[in-house]
Amino acid sequence: MTHPLHSPGRRRALFLLGAAPLLASGCGFQLRGPRPLPFESIYLGMYQYSDLAAAIRRQIRAGSTTVIAEKPEDAQVRLEVLADAKEKAILALNTQGRVREYQLRQRFTFRLVDNSGQEIMAPNEIFLRRDLAFDDSQLLAKEQEEILLYRDMQSDLVQQLMRRLAAAKMPAAKPQP
Repeated sequence: MTHPLHSPGRRRALFLLGAAPLLASGCGFQLRGPRPLPFESIYLGMYQYSDLAAAIRRQIRAGSTTVIAEKPEDAQVRLEVLADAKEKAILALNTQGRVREYQLRQRFTFRLVDNSGQEIMAPNEIFLRRDLAFDDSQLLAKEQEEILLYRDMQSDLVQQLMRRLAAAKMPAAKPQP
C-alpha cells in the first residue's frame, strides 16, 4: 500500500502547483511593480512634513528616476492637491442607541499641471472607505484599529496615486524653430 503523500494524484497536484509560476510567467503575466513616471521631475504641492507627503516621496524615490523638486518652478510638473479630507461617519447603532459601527472615509482630490500651468491630468478623486466595528468596552483597542485602518487607507491611496501618475500623458514637445 502506498503512502497517501506519495500517491500519483498527489504528485501530479504538487507538480502542477510548482509549474504554475512558470506557466504564468510564460504568458506574459507580471506582478504589479513600480512603474516609471512619464516626467523627469515633480513638485508636490502639499505640506511637506505630512505623513502622506513622506509616503509619496518614498514611493517616487523607490519606484522611479523622477526627481522631487523643492520649488515649483524647478519641476517639469506640479501635483496640486485640491482636497485631502478624512471623516468618520456612523453606520449603525445598537438597541441602546450607542454606536456599533463606523465608516472611515478619505477623499483625496488632485490634478497635475506642467511648469507653464497647462493641465496634464484633470482633477482626479481617490475615495477610500473602511468599516470599523465599535465596542466601547474595548475603547483603546478600537482606537488603535482606527489608526491602523487610516494607515492602510493612506498606503492604498499612495498606490492608486502612483498608478494614475504613471498613466499621465505628457504633451509632445513642440519643435524649436
